[in-house]
Amino acid sequence: MSSALVMKYFGSKEQLFAQVFTFEEDAAALLDAPLDTLARHMVLHLLATQEGEARDPILRIAFSRLHEEQGREARANFRAQVVTRLPGPDAPLRAEMALGVLLGPGALYAMVQAEEVRALTHEQIADRYVPLLQPLLTGPPA
Repeated sequence: MSSALVMKYFGSKEQLFAQVFTFEEDAAALLDAPLDTLARHMVLHLLATQEGEARDPILRIAFSRLHEEQGREARANFRAQVVTRLPGPDAPLRAEMALGVLLGPGALYAMVQAEEVRALTHEQIADRYVPLLQPLLTGPPA
């Protein structure tokens, strides 16, 4: 993308980064399920992003480390717009740990392009990840 196009559509490089590293819409899509089925929804949503059906907020936040100032802002946005939306005790810790679980299939699918994983359907992948992810989302039993 040329500098002229950045200026035309975003006004500046900083405004481009601000647009890329906002997570409001992504958070709404990622968290758009009841808590008891949220893990399956999140895994399926993440895999859909790998097929180009939506933007992948998980890998975007992982790559934010490549950008110093904008990366700090991106991580702050992610915490405010995604991590803080999980209910219950220790929610921020559980949300960060859930993010770690979600990085797995995202990295395997997009970066590693793991053949065995990619040979499975999205539902089959979700079946394997949901037991790891759901307890982090719902929290400890009451």
